[in-house]
Amino acid sequence: QVQLVESGGGLVQPGGSLRLSCAASGFTLDYYAMGWFRQAPGKEREGVSCISSSDGSTYYADSVKGRFTISRDNAKNTVYLQMNSLKPEDTAVYYCAADGGGLCTVATMGHGGRSYDYWGQGTQVTVSS
Repeated sequence: QVQLVESGGGLVQPGGSLRLSCAASGFTLDYYAMGWFRQAPGKEREGVSCISSSDGSTYYADSVKGRFTISRDNAKNTVYLQMNSLKPEDTAVYYCAADGGGLCTVATMGHGGRSYDYWGQGTQVTVSS
């Protein structure tokens, strides 16, 4: 059974940090591009970051560039999103997803990630004082 399970969300003060984890089971991450998406109340789902399956190339949305870092540990079948200098506007449900095409590009992160094959259930991140 294919499954992605996110963890690490929570409540943090502005300027704080969180590290999200996404553990995969039922398939091997090695051949998949992995992405993080988020959806705030009343807003469409948006692509935050992704990492390719082959050369580890990455993409970051402008809103998180320089603050978030995506990484993958294929041996643990897990992807991470390190989030620093968090802002209230980062508040959202964060989802990880897997794309069997293996590519991490602006195009694959668009349209709410409709090219992605598998999705996790999401983890809430709230940035508030």
